[in-house]
Amino acid sequence: MAGVQEQVNSREEARSRQSNVKQESMRIPGIVLGVFIYSIGVNLFLQPLHLYSGGFMGFSQLIRTILVQRMGISFGNFDISGVIYYILNLPALIVAIRTMRKRFVLKTLFTVTCITLMLSLIPIPAAPIMEDKLANCIIAGVLAGGGIGLVLRMGACDGGVDLVGMILIQKKGRFSIGRINIAANLILYGLCLLLFDIPTVLYSLIYSVICSVACDKVHIQNINMQVLILTKMKDIKPLEIELMGEMHRGLTCWDAKGAYTDDDVHVLMCVISKYEEHQLKSIVHQIDPNAFVLIDEGVSIDGYFLKKLDS
Repeated sequence: MAGVQEQVNSREEARSRQSNVKQESMRIPGIVLGVFIYSIGVNLFLQPLHLYSGGFMGFSQLIRTILVQRMGISFGNFDISGVIYYILNLPALIVAIRTMRKRFVLKTLFTVTCITLMLSLIPIPAAPIMEDKLANCIIAGVLAGGGIGLVLRMGACDGGVDLVGMILIQKKGRFSIGRINIAANLILYGLCLLLFDIPTVLYSLIYSVICSVACDKVHIQNINMQVLILTKMKDIKPLEIELMGEMHRGLTCWDAKGAYTDDDVHVLMCVISKYEEHQLKSIVHQIDPNAFVLIDEGVSIDGYFLKKLDS
């Protein structure tokens, strides 16, 4: 009997692995598309203005400018900022391999490699596409932010300050990615203020703000949701085990009674991110196709709540 149960468990694990592989393979095109959109925004609309992105990319552009314009090192028509971005990310990627989930690190490494390749291959126009500098800033911010948001939505990370923030949160738990980004950008734009004129810094800040807003609109992992699952199953243990085991989320359960039918109902409540919504629905419907799922989006949480920064 034990041997049969082991075979069943082995088959279930194999199916789970196959499902995970299929799910991840479907995310790769989304990551590539997100990186492509981001690179279009940066190379076609931001770079011709000689403005600077935030985070590691901004530092990469700044180093490139110093090497080319201040030190006189020539790279021909090749823009080296993408390569510098990759080099700056290597220490964080090495630390991430030791501290974060392998699947997330591999997707992040793939994303950073794609960013380097596309920024290096997409040609930078000699002059801005549009005459209005502000219009170029807005379009660059929308495209770059939307592209990075799509990458994050696929469960990957674009590296840079975001990856450093995730590592620090994993180790210390008291850090905020937003605050780390602000600190990094203050240093970056402070250096730009010393090296360049005020309009360059102001337009770069406008781009960064628009990019952040666009990224938040596309990225859904930071939206909290309260979920109520109503089921008439006699034994809800399989559902509890799957939800807690697969999603690593806590559950609160209580018994209820239908006011009209007088039927006994089990209620399960949990809080998840919007990113996990599809996974939760899939688990619930697989175990109880007749379950009633009520979702309240954008709830405010006070107290301990595990923020899943990787997938």
